This record gives sequence, structure tokens and C-alpha cells, in this order.
Amino acid sequence: MADYFTHFSCILDVGSPENAARALELHDALANEDGMEDLPSDGFLLSIQPENSGQLWIRDDVSGDPEQLIRFVKRCAAEFGLTGLWGFQFATTCSQARVNAFGGGAHALDLATGETVDRIDSGNWLEIVLDGGDPYA
Repeated sequence: MADYFTHFSCILDVGSPENAARALELHDALANEDGMEDLPSDGFLLSIQPENSGQLWIRDDVSGDPEQLIRFVKRCAAEFGLTGLWGFQFATTCSQARVNAFGGGAHALDLATGETVDRIDSGNWLEIVLDGGDPYA
């Protein structure tokens, strides 16, 4: 049986060591809002990187959930008044060779509005191109 994974590793600058410490609390609060004691294993790991800075290192453990990551970043942006563009890339992999089991993508957010600026999923992009379509239409 094949196992599927989503991998990512990115930095979010929340501006200060105090905000970074508060972001760790927000991470736990999201789990409580969802009625979970801990975030699921396919959520993401979070730490302050380097210590005593305003930068958060966000990454998967074994496999991550990009939607949880986006939700968390939007919450931090609103909480700390973050502005500008932020984004991350992800890779999708499989423990065994499978057709259409590998790919990736990227997602860009406007931190001030929480709106997606653009996103791409290489699997969807390739399917559209091979079908003769315009993936940018």
C-alpha cells in the first residue's frame, strides 16, 4: 500500500519575539476551536527560528496540511497587523511509484487582506495543458 505525503517548509515573520510567542498560542487555539486536543499529525510543526526572533519556522512533520497552514497565517496576519505578500511552496510525494502521485504547487497571500493573490497546483496545471487548455485562463 502506498502512502501519500505533502511537504513544505517556510518562514513567517510576525515582527517581534512577543508576537512569535503569541503565535505559538494561536497555533494551539486553532486546535481548540476545532475541538481537537492537538493538531492532527498532518497539520504542521511550528517553532520560533532562530530563538528570540519574530520569525516562525513552519513545516510538515511526516506530511502537512497546506489549508491549515494558510488558515494559521491568515490568523497571524489579522492578529499582528501583518502586511505585504507571503507565500510558500509544497511538494506532493508518494512512498511508491504511482501515476499522478507526485507534484507540488505554491500559494501566495496578501497578508493585509487575507486574499489569495495566486496559486498553482502542478497536477491541475499539467492536466489542463495536456487537454489543450490554457491553465491561465
